[in-house]
Amino acid sequence: MKTVLFCAALLLSSAVLADELADADALFARKAYPEALQKYTKLANTGNVAAQQHLGEMYFYGEAGAIDIDRATAWFQKAAAKGNKVAIASLDLIAKRQQRRKDLDYWIGQYDGSDIRTDDYRCPPPRFPSVSKLNEEIDRVAAKMKDWQKCFNRYVEHLNASTPLLKRMPDDVKNLLTKPEYEQAEAHLKQVQDQLTEDAKVNGKLVMADYNVWRAATEAYIAEHNDILKSSPPTEEELEEQRKHH
Repeated sequence: MKTVLFCAALLLSSAVLADELADADALFARKAYPEALQKYTKLANTGNVAAQQHLGEMYFYGEAGAIDIDRATAWFQKAAAKGNKVAIASLDLIAKRQQRRKDLDYWIGQYDGSDIRTDDYRCPPPRFPSVSKLNEEIDRVAAKMKDWQKCFNRYVEHLNASTPLLKRMPDDVKNLLTKPEYEQAEAHLKQVQDQLTEDAKVNGKLVMADYNVWRAATEAYIAEHNDILKSSPPTEEELEEQRKHH
């Protein structure tokens, strides 16, 4: 009889634990994280493997109030020791994060877009004289401006094709990021993208402004020079040429 009663007590205890785990899962699903954390902790301390796994995840992803990798690791280790596959995979993920820490930090806050601004897309602006009076110099400056425009347009197309910059992050790095880290990386890359776009706009406007100043001064000089030629008396050579046609 005692044995039967003992078995019944075990079954009752298991049912109660199952109900408490279901309650904890329901709280977590509703994002009632403090309450879920309390229940998972109570169950985990009694040796409940599923609760230990969930508790590790809450500390890993920051749902326990803040990200705590050490606590997450400790709970995952307890669950993994009992064969929990999710906990085992989570420990492997944590180990890979440690190995790739520099790569994670790079994309989270150190990436600067230098891989986009390569030598193929560096477009040094031409130097514009204050005014050009010789056809040879005018042609040379105009040709340099044309080359710059081609390079600049090519860079703009390359920049547009490279955005959003988030897609440049390797998938194996993305898979190692926590949700807050991913959001931080996304915000950082958006900021870099906006800065690259703004720099391109400003540089383009500055070059065009310098070019327009040079062109206006050169055109004004040409117009003035032509007016002077029109109002000047013909030279002996021009008179001789006119006589030949009469």
